[in-house]
Parts: sequence; structure tokens; C-alpha cells
Amino acid sequence: MLLTGLCFISVTALVKYMGTRIPPAESAFLRYMMGLVFLLPAIGALREARLTQRQWKIFGLRGFMHGIGVILWFYAMARIPIADVTAMNYLAPIYVTIGAALFLGERLAFRRIAAVLAALLGAFLILRPGFREVSTGHLAMLGTAIAFGGSYLTAKILADEVKPAVVVALLSVVVTVVLAPFALMNWVTPTLPELGLLFAVACFATAGHYTMTLAFAAAPLTVTQPVTLTQLIWAVLLGYLVFDEAVDIWVVLGGLVIVGSVVFITLREAALKRGETTPPVHATKG
Repeated sequence: MLLTGLCFISVTALVKYMGTRIPPAESAFLRYMMGLVFLLPAIGALREARLTQRQWKIFGLRGFMHGIGVILWFYAMARIPIADVTAMNYLAPIYVTIGAALFLGERLAFRRIAAVLAALLGAFLILRPGFREVSTGHLAMLGTAIAFGGSYLTAKILADEVKPAVVVALLSVVVTVVLAPFALMNWVTPTLPELGLLFAVACFATAGHYTMTLAFAAAPLTVTQPVTLTQLIWAVLLGYLVFDEAVDIWVVLGGLVIVGSVVFITLREAALKRGETTPPVHATKG
């Protein structure tokens, strides 16, 4: 998970360094298109998949939401501090919790509701409307977290029905298709260095998802989830040391509140699952 955080922060740094010359939709499209090369090992799983019409619709919906989220993320990354982007990105799991209650019928106990409200308070501390300018980049990050939350929610549905390799591979394929028309609307011919940077973004992003998968396989979420806090620390240091961004204590505080809420919800769900799967003391061991 530490390596995952470094990979994702590297993605952030490269996108920030690129600036705004290439439109966000085009940058996102090129990143995903070049990243398709990493899907070659999953071709066998894709060929064997026998997806229903309903599953194709869910994949399409997920790809559309994720594509919009990626465009908004690229837009925000070039316009607001790295720490702001990283802290607000932690809101996605909170929206997954809300969406699971609204659309999947999951019950929200009082403590989970309190954690969600705490996370929204954290977002308020970051934005501080009336006390600071809420830029289009901040609004884009709110949209990003909602879009990614919807994407993760549909992934939760698909994960119970389709092989993980198919879920990951089809996301990249569908997102590339979804981004193509948005990219062509305002195409700017990229230079070779810009293409190189975007390929590096694809490499680090793919590596980050791979190491994250390894971490989830090696340890429970109760161990891996708190480590995501390091991404906020690295984001603050990167913005301050490399991009000369001032350290906003309210952004850091708001980010910590959001991360704390996410970790609490993760620990709570893990405890409930253990309660469901652990047999009573007197039960016969099979």
C-alpha cells in the first residue's frame, strides 16, 4: 500500500507538471488508450467471459461514470493544489456508502451515518465557502468523487458476478471508448514529450492498481486502508517542495477528518463481516 501511494502520487505529479495545454478529456483519453497495452494478459479472460445484456449495460454505465470522473480529475489537477485534490478524492468511498444505502438497500447504522456526516464536514473544512474562493477545480473534484463513487458502486455489483480480471480490463476499454468523442471535440496535437509523460502516467497508474491488488490479497482492509493516509502526507510535501504550493492547514485537517471517517467505516464493515462468518463458540468445527 505504501508503494501504491507512491505510484498514485507520481501520477498526480506528472499530470500537474503537464499543465493545461492539453485539454483534460484528451489527456485522459491518451492515458487510457496507451494503457490498453497492459491489458494483453487479460485477453484470455475477456474471450471466455459470457456477459449478459444486463451486465453489458452495467459495464457501460460504469465506464461512462468513470470516464466523466477522470475528465474532471484531470481538469482539477491542473488548477488547484495537489493536497486539495488528494484530500477531496477520499470522498469517493463516502459516496459509495451513501449509494449502497440508496440503491442496494444496505442499512446505515447510526455510527456509519455519523462517519458520513463527519466526512462531509471534512469537505466543508477544505472548501470553506465564504472564507475562501471555491474555484471550478474544487467543484470538479466534488464531481470527480461522486463519479468515482458511482463507478466503485457498480464495480461492487459486478465483482459478485464476473472475474476480477474482466472487471478491470473492460473498465479500461469502455472508458477509452467513452473518452474518445470528448477528446475529439477539442483536439490539440500533443508533442512527443507530452505523449511520453502520459505514457508514464499510464504506467504508474497501472502499477498502482496492481500493487493495491497485491496488498488487498496479502492483508485485510483493516490493515491496508489506514496506510492510504500517507498519500495525503506525500501530496502536501510534493506540493510544497516541488510546485511551491502553500500548506493549507484547513485542507490537511479536512483531509484527516475524511480519511478518519473512511477508515472507521472500513473497520466497522470488517467487524460486521467477521461477525457474520465467525461461528459461535459452541459450533462444530468442520
